[in-house]
Amino acid sequence: MKKLLTIICAALMFVSCDAQKEKALVVYYSQSNTTKTLAQEIQKQLGCDIAEIECVDPFNGDFGAVANRWQEDQKAGKLPELKPLSKNISDYDVIFLGYPIWGGVYASPVASFLKTANFNGKKVVPFCTFGSGGLNTSVEELKKNIQGAQILEGYGVRQARIASAPAEVEQFLIKSGFVKGTLIQLPDFSVQKECTDAEKSIFTEATSNYSFPLGTPTTVGQRKINGGVEYLYNVEGQGGAKTQIYVIVKDGEKPEFTQVVR
Repeated sequence: MKKLLTIICAALMFVSCDAQKEKALVVYYSQSNTTKTLAQEIQKQLGCDIAEIECVDPFNGDFGAVANRWQEDQKAGKLPELKPLSKNISDYDVIFLGYPIWGGVYASPVASFLKTANFNGKKVVPFCTFGSGGLNTSVEELKKNIQGAQILEGYGVRQARIASAPAEVEQFLIKSGFVKGTLIQLPDFSVQKECTDAEKSIFTEATSNYSFPLGTPTTVGQRKINGGVEYLYNVEGQGGAKTQIYVIVKDGEKPEFTQVVR
C-alpha cells in the first residue's frame, strides 16, 4: 500500500508540473519577410504555435512607398485595419511579439493589434528587426500601451545581420529560461576610454555601408566574445545627440555594427 501511494503521489506531481508548463505563441508582423524569418526561427526553437498579423489593406511597394503611407497615416491619426488573427491569444501564457522598427517604435500594424488584444496576466517577450536600432525604444512604448502584462527582456537584430539570428536567438532563449542549454557567459565591457585611431577605424569600417550618418565615436569599451571582440562606442551625432553603438569583430571577418541605442 505504501509503495502504491508513493507511485500515485509521484504521478500527481508529474501531472501538476506538466499542467504548470507555460504555453507560448509567436505573434508577428513582417513587411519584407525579415521579421517573418526571425519569428519562424523563434517558433522552431520553442516548438510552439505561430500567428501572423496581417493588414486588410497591405502596405505595398518599396521602402519609400511604405514610408510615405505610414507618414500619411501618422498625420491623420489612422491605424491600419487588421484581418482576424489565426490564433486566440487568450489560450496562451507567453506571447512572443515580433515587429520591424518604424520611426523608432513597432510598426503601425502592431499598434493596431495592441488596441484590441487582451494581454492581461500574460508574459510578453518583444523581438524585432531594424536598420540600426529601436529595441529599447519600442519596448518602452510597449510598456505604455500594454496593460496588465509582464513585459520581459527582448531581442533585436539588424536586418543586415539576420543570418546571425539563429545562434543569438538560442542564447537569448536559454538566458530567458524558455529553453535548456549552455549559456555562454560574457564578461563586462572594459571601462570607457578615449578612442584610439585604430578603434576609430574599426568604427568607420563597421558603419560605412549604412545609409545615414551615425556620428563620431568619442570613447569605447570592449570585451572578448566567442571568436572575436565586441566594442561599445559612445558616439556624438548631429546637434550633440548621444548614442551608444555596438560593433563586433569576429576573427578573420570585417567589423559590423549590431545596434544603435538611442
